[in-house]
Amino acid sequence: MLISSRLVNRIPPSGIRKFFDLLASIEGVISLGIGEPDFATPWHIREAAIYSLEKGYTMYTSNSGMPELRQELSRYLKAHYKLNYDPDSELLITVGVSEGLDLTMRAILDPGDEVIIPDPHYVSYDACVILAGGTPIMVPTNQESNFEISAADIEARVTDKTKAILIGYPANPTGAVMPREKLAQIAEVAWRHQLLVISDEIYARLVYGVEHTCFATLPEMKESTILLGGFSKAYAMTGWRIGYAAADKEVIASMTKIHQYTMLCASIMGQVAAIEALKSGESSIAEMVEEYNRRRLAMVQGLNDIGLSCFEPRGAFYAFPSIKSTGMTSEEFAEKLLIEEKVAAVPGPAFGQCGEGYIRCCYATSLADIEEALSRMGRFVNKHKRG
Repeated sequence: MLISSRLVNRIPPSGIRKFFDLLASIEGVISLGIGEPDFATPWHIREAAIYSLEKGYTMYTSNSGMPELRQELSRYLKAHYKLNYDPDSELLITVGVSEGLDLTMRAILDPGDEVIIPDPHYVSYDACVILAGGTPIMVPTNQESNFEISAADIEARVTDKTKAILIGYPANPTGAVMPREKLAQIAEVAWRHQLLVISDEIYARLVYGVEHTCFATLPEMKESTILLGGFSKAYAMTGWRIGYAAADKEVIASMTKIHQYTMLCASIMGQVAAIEALKSGESSIAEMVEEYNRRRLAMVQGLNDIGLSCFEPRGAFYAFPSIKSTGMTSEEFAEKLLIEEKVAAVPGPAFGQCGEGYIRCCYATSLADIEEALSRMGRFVNKHKRG
């Protein structure tokens, strides 16, 4: 008889996947659910991969990733953040940021180690900690504080078992962006308690009217930060599954050891595409960010207009409106909205307990669909007004 491990049994099924199983059974749905760009990967990036296939590039690469990709990535990080990472020892190409996160936790955690995480948070954060034998310690955030995690709240949860702080800004699901001064306060706590910081910066290039701060650029933080990034969001390359980790060489060596026994390497076709993205993708990012911003403004204004209070997200491509005024739970609201009006949004608790009372709406879809979805949602909210 096969019996699941205790660690696996501690993890609930993904709230996002559960909801999308329901969505798949209904026709004519406008989806504000999946966090995926509606743009195709820019042609010049696809063309580079196609040409590599024509040349027969279908083999394994180095476990660490193609040397040319690591060199281009090193140049990119220096150009954008003035950070110097050795392409041979401080960079690892991963199968998306999700693998990078999993490798990080397995590389740094011993059983019982604690990792401090903001709540709400991306669905994989606590699961990866648990699967590595660690214990996630949640720090509540809320709309009143723009879903920003505070250094004081982090420090209040530090114990002798704390190993790391895991943050992800710009944030999924809230769209929050932390200002540099508040990140610096967190850095000071991490330095004082000798903690690692895992910084998931997959949405780093998708910010609107604010500047993203790379955590590793903060004073004394490069050596104790594990920087995770990738190509999925900014370059519309979700299905290519190419991410990276940048960190101290000892951490990267440990991550690579696990990677070589499990994943071996990222696909060579995806790596070739990533090289082209780094070399020539800036104009494509600018065009997509401009369009996302138009949609962001329409989404936030529309949600507030129909009575779903929504703070202004300044990064990623999500809005996180409150549905508390309806008196429904998040799951009840999302299911009824899907069934009655054929609009899909993700219930907030999929992202942690502090997500209750909210839904996540992704605006990486056409403006026409956003406007129609808002019209349907307005009708739904009006129909279910309390009192």
